Amino acid sequence: MSSWWRTAAGDGLRRAARVMRSYHTIQAIPRELKGNRVSARDRAQGRIPAVVFTQSYLQSNPSSSSSSRPVSRKHLLTTEKKQIQAILDSVQLPFFCSTTFPLQIRAGSGSSSLLESGNVLPIKATGIRYLPDKREDTIASPLRKIHRDQETGKILNLVFVWADEGTELKVDVPVVFNGEEACPGLQKGTSDTKWLALEGLIGKPKKQGGHLNRIRTTLKYLCPAEHIPSKIEVDVSNLDIGDKVFMQDIKVHSSLKLLSKNESIPICKVAATNLD
Repeated sequence: MSSWWRTAAGDGLRRAARVMRSYHTIQAIPRELKGNRVSARDRAQGRIPAVVFTQSYLQSNPSSSSSSRPVSRKHLLTTEKKQIQAILDSVQLPFFCSTTFPLQIRAGSGSSSLLESGNVLPIKATGIRYLPDKREDTIASPLRKIHRDQETGKILNLVFVWADEGTELKVDVPVVFNGEEACPGLQKGTSDTKWLALEGLIGKPKKQGGHLNRIRTTLKYLCPAEHIPSKIEVDVSNLDIGDKVFMQDIKVHSSLKLLSKNESIPICKVAATNLD
């Protein structure tokens, strides 16, 4: 029986990813001032406020980070709205927060002076909090992948974490299901139903067989920054009615650790369709 899984981590995909990262090097400049008015002014000028820091900034014990970058290396930045939108159009939003990008922080717009550079990973969720002295600060929030305006959908701010080689990051990796058009459990009974309809023995044909129940659309892994998969592709082309794919069936790079207490939880199932 062929495997029910495959990951987007092959050599060809890695080469394509390197080309993409080279093309999508994010250019940013420092943001000296904070606050709503400053952020609004940046957005009006076609820029998006951003921040980059180490993963330890999100933890209760900052000293526990494995990254060599100290917490003080947090940078308040602005990025070009057109470039970020081009990246989102190319990478696609569901995979944006599981893809690392090169970041270059320059002294100013059009400056050749490079202040700092490195790979970064967009944080899955962002939010804004305000410190006691009314200064703006950025934290993680489980509400949204990118901070967008609820009415217009425009990107309001971005948050990145340094993804230095050897740094382990928690990543929600999107799951993509392939092979539904060939899945026997989804197609079963279709030809017989069409024949009966042609013979006038039944009315309008109804699709028999099953439907794919997508139980999990993401899987959380602890990943070395250099081995973060942008997505996990699950092949369902061999599944019959009642078949399931479990977390433990997914094969990824040996350095990735699935952050689940129960690996026997299914991520999808071909369930029978109840017909009237």
